Amino acid sequence: MNGADVDTGGGVGGTGVAVIADDHDRGGSPGRGPGRGRHGAGGRGRLTAGLRRRLVKRRIRIRRTRGRRLRRALVVLLALLANLVGAAVVAYHLTKIPEPHPETAMQSTVFVDDHGDYLGRRGPVDRQEIPLSQVPRHVQEAVIAAENRSFRTDTGVSPRAIARAAWATVSGGDRQGGSTITQQYVKNALLSPEQTLSRKAREALISIKLDRTRSKDEILQGYLNTVYFGRGAAGIQSAARNYFGVDAKDLTVSQGAALASVINIPSYYEKAGSDPKVTAKLVDRWEWVLDAMAHSGAITSAQRAGARFPAFRFYPPGDTDGQRQYLIDAAASEAADRLGITEDQLARGGYTVRTTFDLTAQDATAELAADGTEKKTEKKTGEKTGEKTAEEKAADAKAADAKAGGKKRAEVKTTGDVRVHTAVVALVPGDGAVRVLYGGADYASQPFNDARDGAVEAGTALQPFSGMKLLAPLTDLTRTAAPTPLRLASAYATAAAHGVYATPYTVAKITRAGRTLYEAHPRTRTAMTRADAGMVAKLLYGRLDAAPATRTGAAGLRTLWQTTYDEHLTLTVALFAEHPAKGKKAALPAPLPYTAGSRSLSVSEGVWSKIVGTAEGHDPAAEPNPGLPTGQTKPILATR
Repeated sequence: MNGADVDTGGGVGGTGVAVIADDHDRGGSPGRGPGRGRHGAGGRGRLTAGLRRRLVKRRIRIRRTRGRRLRRALVVLLALLANLVGAAVVAYHLTKIPEPHPETAMQSTVFVDDHGDYLGRRGPVDRQEIPLSQVPRHVQEAVIAAENRSFRTDTGVSPRAIARAAWATVSGGDRQGGSTITQQYVKNALLSPEQTLSRKAREALISIKLDRTRSKDEILQGYLNTVYFGRGAAGIQSAARNYFGVDAKDLTVSQGAALASVINIPSYYEKAGSDPKVTAKLVDRWEWVLDAMAHSGAITSAQRAGARFPAFRFYPPGDTDGQRQYLIDAAASEAADRLGITEDQLARGGYTVRTTFDLTAQDATAELAADGTEKKTEKKTGEKTGEKTAEEKAADAKAADAKAGGKKRAEVKTTGDVRVHTAVVALVPGDGAVRVLYGGADYASQPFNDARDGAVEAGTALQPFSGMKLLAPLTDLTRTAAPTPLRLASAYATAAAHGVYATPYTVAKITRAGRTLYEAHPRTRTAMTRADAGMVAKLLYGRLDAAPATRTGAAGLRTLWQTTYDEHLTLTVALFAEHPAKGKKAALPAPLPYTAGSRSLSVSEGVWSKIVGTAEGHDPAAEPNPGLPTGQTKPILATR
């Protein structure tokens, strides 16, 4: 204290206790010890009393001013709150709902075969937009149960969920999502993914505004079309195909709940079906989703009890580009032409292209073409089974080769590596639908399609058309030394259709968001007389009622052609060989090996059987084909 003396008891008669006294309160002279000690005790008492009086006065003053101070604090708080609310209102009105960013607007185009089986896709992102009406109600409810159970009633944000997520972060608990479905949609489709307070605030404002200006179904549709499911799939349609090989509209209750469960950690759960640990964890979450659906009444107790965890497609998938890219190339080019757009626009447009291809027959063709010289199911002994063995058929083929080319292939000596090319075309006479288009063994090593674009020396394969008057587009056929296999097949298909030429096509229908944009119809015209077509048939059949007809032709030892047809199907197989290019040395033609004959027979018979087959229980006459002459029908495909 200012001006205070401290005495530790050093004077005469001192008490030995420290004395603190103010100069103004001292009762004795400075030189008198006893007086200083006696008056010091009184000073302490007066000091204590003064402190008490001051505390009492302060308490009284606090009581008297408490209400005024509380009112002042309340005014300040209300002013602050009003400012915050005002700022929020201004920010809300100034906030505009942005357009989806370009990455979200992009979609892929999906190609399917004639039966609807998935063929492949083109595009920068695996996403296809579909209306909510094509997503089963149980799938919608599964996503809501997994991601935001208050979605139907909240305002676009959930304060409780945000608080729960914040507490989990502060307390070190398990990470929890604080975003509603609306917020996730805004984050995924409308905003950047950066994690900043300003972006989170903007996300909340946009979510509230979106909830007030759009219906819940519109928001859910946008979310389901953009949310990432893993396996490269953005959106429910692509996810359904990548995980289960079906369209979204065909998802079962179990499959829908499984996809909803994946959204939580897609990069982890995408391995379900191939990783036991991941699968087990996903099963637990799947059951949790189903329990919530049953509790909310989205599914019945019977549906819950009968649910079984679905089988996932293997991941990662195998390499299927070896053959299918040939088909996609052909269909993409034609589809873009039909829509009047570029192939790049087609790839980004979210179309579904239904092709004319029979994927089962195409895969069988690839196996047969790669199988070599013999069909493994045939016996190789001299035992007679009612059918010719592979060796006998090969001998017949070699004899035909010798007759066509003037020399047996077995006598040909080849040096160095020889690469044998096989091209296969199967199409419907009088209609033009292409069922098989085998253009090479592997697209990755040879993107050029031998069946559609390859020029193969015809030789005697065109002899049946010699001397007849051919009309467009076959006018110059006999003057073409090396037609494409597709063109030669079209010529024989014209003969099979009694002179009616049908333009080959690979695209049957193009749709987008459930709306049909294009549907193919046969484009036909007369290209030869009915009499000339009959002459070709007579030459090939030997007699008019023998079906199917087969024609083997060749250009020396360099190429081998075999065409089989009846009124339902035309199948052409072309083989040629080359010495592959090495360095600066270009590829050179090479003679076919002696196995070419049996290989051609194996492919031709195998593919014919696969496509036409024995279609038990079906009558070809029951399926009329508007592109064919009266009384003619299109083939019943055994793989349907």
